[in-house]
Amino acid sequence: MSLKYTAIRAAFEVLWLSRAPALFNLLSRSRGVIFTLHRVLPEKPARFSPNAILQVRPDFLDYVIERVRGCGADIVTLDEAVERLAAPKKGRPFVVLTFDDAYKDNLTFALPILQQHEAPFTLYVPTSFVDGVGQIWWQAIEDIIARQQAIAFTGNGETEYVDTRSSAEKAEAFNRLYWRLRKLPEPERLTLLADFTASYGYDLDRQCRELIMDWQQLRLFADDPLCTIGAHTVQHYELAKLPADQARNEMIQSVDVIEAQFGFRPKNLSYPLGGPLSCGPREFAMAKELGFRTAVTTRPGGLYPHHLEQLTALPRISLNGYFQQRRYVDVFASGGLFTQLGRVMK
Repeated sequence: MSLKYTAIRAAFEVLWLSRAPALFNLLSRSRGVIFTLHRVLPEKPARFSPNAILQVRPDFLDYVIERVRGCGADIVTLDEAVERLAAPKKGRPFVVLTFDDAYKDNLTFALPILQQHEAPFTLYVPTSFVDGVGQIWWQAIEDIIARQQAIAFTGNGETEYVDTRSSAEKAEAFNRLYWRLRKLPEPERLTLLADFTASYGYDLDRQCRELIMDWQQLRLFADDPLCTIGAHTVQHYELAKLPADQARNEMIQSVDVIEAQFGFRPKNLSYPLGGPLSCGPREFAMAKELGFRTAVTTRPGGLYPHHLEQLTALPRISLNGYFQQRRYVDVFASGGLFTQLGRVMK
């Protein structure tokens, strides 16, 4: 675990021991929170698994639902969350559950839990992923590094060789390659990714089909009254790195595809990756202009009445796979506390 996450864990322990979540909930103007989830898997991650931050165990999801309700919070839809933000007085706190990317394990492990608890949720769908031609590149580079003793990747016309024998070396190689890809313009990122995966015989399309639901499986969610289907663009590109017309088309076309499949147009959007490098004022204005009622980022924080003026730039709190201790749920669910914690941990 990195020094950053070690520091966050220490902060969580102090906050829990001091009972700060209860105090913040009492004094804060935060009305509720939106949780971000991706994968739900029962298996313990391997020693080298940097993407384990994106997965939680089914028993942890089950406990989160029970605990937030036990603490007096309601689990609500995005539409109801907006209505509660508009209420003149602070009522019962609320939690919104959201899942990104349409992983198959959401069907196998998450949906039965959500149905058992009658917990509403939103599933954000990147349409190329469901078509089986998306690029889950963050998992691809983990898979390749995990099985190699050394890797090579090319950038700026130069090839770099990196040892990946130990878990520490693998983690360092992953971070270097991950952030190189993140900082490149999208066309250059795609070229580097294609070259890297081809060098190791890694089939991105096959990986996508193995990990992501197809349209028939996704229909089980679309037909479930607990589920709100949201848009997550077509290719899962970082929109801030695209020309305006292309970014706009990523949003529009994803809605068009979902309408063609299911007969309705999603009114809620999730920006891929969702941080400052991925979306900003241009994208927030674009989503509003295109008619989305809400759009969510991955910037941490609670929901306040002022977010009624920023419904296409909503914060979310990630249920991080590194922090699945039950005592941390109270920290995650405290919007006011997590807003302050997010400012400190940037």
